Amino acid sequence: MSKEESKGPAAAGTPPAAPKAAAPKAAAPAKAVMPRRSFLSWMTLAWAAFAASMLATLTATGRFMFPNVLFEPPATFKAGLPNEIQVGQVDERFKQRFGVWLVRDQEGIFALSTVCTHLGCTPNWLEAEQKYKCPCHGSGYYKDGVNFEGPTPRPLERFAISLGADGQILVDKNRKFQQEKGEWSNPAAFLKL
Repeated sequence: MSKEESKGPAAAGTPPAAPKAAAPKAAAPAKAVMPRRSFLSWMTLAWAAFAASMLATLTATGRFMFPNVLFEPPATFKAGLPNEIQVGQVDERFKQRFGVWLVRDQEGIFALSTVCTHLGCTPNWLEAEQKYKCPCHGSGYYKDGVNFEGPTPRPLERFAISLGADGQILVDKNRKFQQEKGEWSNPAAFLKL
């Protein structure tokens, strides 16, 4: 074999072959184009969410403009005629709605608060035992509101009481009288009959 033959066909006068190109790679995927309808549906969704959030904000702002109103019974109320309450009786008609007991003794009528002076529970009037008994911690009060048992630190409070022009009892819960301050002797704390 001659030198020319050993060099291959390129040496024999044939043009050299082009180097082999690497296998063609898969064509790079073209960027996905969002269809116009899909774009519009996303925009619609975005605007709907924006509109909903604005509506919620407007509603909250409107609610803020109107204050919360707590409807409470009036602080001053009529409690009927004095002869409706018997001597020695505790009238519980106004306990639930107004938080007041009307008590009549030999001298007249007074209005006691139904709030325990210990922690603010509502005592019950026990007719058989002739005392107010608090169910929370066992505080006890005599009929006139003076404390005698349990952890309560002081007697029940009294409210201002008077006779109206029509002869009915008027109780004013805006004015309170405390026994330990000597206020029970105030003429407004007791209705003499």
